[in-house]
Amino acid sequence: MRETFLPFSPPLIGEEEIGEVIDTLRSDWITTGPKTKRFESEFARFLKAPGALALNSCTAGLHTALVTLGVGPGDEVITTPMTFAASVNVIEHVGARPVLVDVEPDTLNIDPVKVEAAITPKTKAIIPVHYGGHPVDLDLLYALAEANGLAILEDAAHALPAKYKGRWIGSGKNPVAFSFYATKNLTTAEGGMLTGDPEFLGRSRIIALHGMSRDAWKRYDKGGSWFYEVVLPGFKYNMTDIQAALGLWQLKKLEAFQRRRRQVVEAYNRAFGQEEALEIPVERVEVEHAWHLYVLRLRPGALSIGRDQFIEELKHRNLGTSVHFIPIHLHPYYREKYGYKPEDFPVAYSNYTRMLSLPLNPKLSDQDVADVIEAVLDVVEKFRR
Repeated sequence: MRETFLPFSPPLIGEEEIGEVIDTLRSDWITTGPKTKRFESEFARFLKAPGALALNSCTAGLHTALVTLGVGPGDEVITTPMTFAASVNVIEHVGARPVLVDVEPDTLNIDPVKVEAAITPKTKAIIPVHYGGHPVDLDLLYALAEANGLAILEDAAHALPAKYKGRWIGSGKNPVAFSFYATKNLTTAEGGMLTGDPEFLGRSRIIALHGMSRDAWKRYDKGGSWFYEVVLPGFKYNMTDIQAALGLWQLKKLEAFQRRRRQVVEAYNRAFGQEEALEIPVERVEVEHAWHLYVLRLRPGALSIGRDQFIEELKHRNLGTSVHFIPIHLHPYYREKYGYKPEDFPVAYSNYTRMLSLPLNPKLSDQDVADVIEAVLDVVEKFRR
């Protein structure tokens, strides 16, 4: 057994990021400035996206995009219960009604068949979440959106970098929101990015900075004008150059980070793939998984303990884990407001009760990976029926 605790998902920050942050602190710009603009440009180039807008979170990207799309009171937005609350909170923030539909049993992504059944005359948009880094079935969703005049806003908090049928998630003209939270594949500590059509992002940029017609950099840089106008009541969602300094180097390292993530995934799959008590995550042939999460599922009836005790057993073996996610309809706010019952979304609920996320990050050593495998299999053997 390990002698020290293995954290679930620590960031991997190198001297390059530290040096870039120090350079920023010694410069004239620590808030939104030249490094943020550079990060936007390099991020868009990496994904072959038509444009990118750096923000202080993925939540900000989702909220800003909904406002830009004109979603508001009286509208409905379809999304998944198998996500973090932010994906649904932003629908509440604009005064619209979130409409949850269940997920597919293999990928745990939103089920396009159930999406079609949930569309009403009030439906304005769909927010699919690329769960764990596995892209949703975008062809079916976009066909539904086109047939019904709906917008699609992709929640790609987990999906950097991921591909659907050979194209990067975030490379199209539709709005796609990414997260750079501390646990993500690329981190700026806190932060996010919205990609999409440049005209759409131009309107989003105004919404995301107080509704001002000019941002600070353009006003205070040499040759800038002091004059600005507030054209709408916007928000304060801008990314800082300190955050962007981290992002510039994290982006350079992302391909190497992903190679390590895949090595860890392959080791886990080899170890757990033939174990009848465990169900490993899938990767459909038409996608390239970002592998933000490695979600292991316990097969019903195979063990004498449930998921919660399994996690406790791993904790006793000095392994950090997590659960992604407690479905939206189980949280008090949504349960009480909309009268949800656990069985309303049976696929999401039944999978939630038997899932746990194992450590998956590029900081893991071969010994760390071996320790995780040994601990998981030891718990399985100890509690096998």
